[in-house]
Amino acid sequence: MDDGSVIHLKLTIDSNKGEAFFDFSGTSPEVYGNWNAPEAVTAAAVIYCLRCLVDVDIPLNQGCLAPVGIHIPKGSFLSPSEKAAVVGGNVLTSQRVTDVVLTAFQACACSQGCMNNLTFGDNTFGYYETIGGGSGAGPHWDGTSGVQCHMTNTRMTDPEIFEQRYPVLLHKFGLRENSGGSGLHKGGDGLVREIEFRRPVIVSILSERRVLAPKGLKGGKDGARGANYLITKDKRRIYLGGGSGGWICCWFLRCCFGMPVLSAMAVPRAVAAVKLAVAVVSADAAYLAV
Repeated sequence: MDDGSVIHLKLTIDSNKGEAFFDFSGTSPEVYGNWNAPEAVTAAAVIYCLRCLVDVDIPLNQGCLAPVGIHIPKGSFLSPSEKAAVVGGNVLTSQRVTDVVLTAFQACACSQGCMNNLTFGDNTFGYYETIGGGSGAGPHWDGTSGVQCHMTNTRMTDPEIFEQRYPVLLHKFGLRENSGGSGLHKGGDGLVREIEFRRPVIVSILSERRVLAPKGLKGGKDGARGANYLITKDKRRIYLGGGSGGWICCWFLRCCFGMPVLSAMAVPRAVAAVKLAVAVVSADAAYLAV
């Protein structure tokens, strides 16, 4: 994770019994931020990965995990206390667990590793979207550019409707060229999204992959890191850094987002009468077979 927390996995496969054991011992402790994940999130990520890997149409229910053992150490950020903040666990940590599991199987390189949750609004309305990125390359395929990866599966509001119903102008929404890792099979490119707000709003971005890039596999290059920026009214471009979920109070701002994704930003109150430009850069990693 971008804060330095580690998801540690030891995978044991018993081909004779048709069983698998996922041991997450060594995973970092519960964090002060909000990307702790209840145990159900890790179980869901495991079953998702297995269904992707098994060439059989198996049902999506708890019975799928009957031959699968999962050990998650209590007190880790994958099994936090009841007092822990967990809002980011389902949308950030789930993606990172998925990357770890697929890497353990050597199935594909890492994808954007985040859902890039963007929210904005005031006391009269609220808007929420997830921003896609690139998917990781595999042994026989290139990654896909500009898509919702793994379990994100949400659609984006059409630009015309977006601008008609909300006080925004969409300046840019397209691929972040050459952000996917290079290799025999190239990782998918991420996205850049730039939004200008036409009235005062509060904006939050919850993201990952701003510090540590999506990893390549078997010699493939890493994807590019993401970034979030604030662009002021006088055209200054301010990097918001990496961290956890953050919020910004904006007055007539412009936001830019692109992938691959980095950690979420914790940012202070913005100065009045500025433009907000947040750039989230996300890409996928590459796969290089020899």
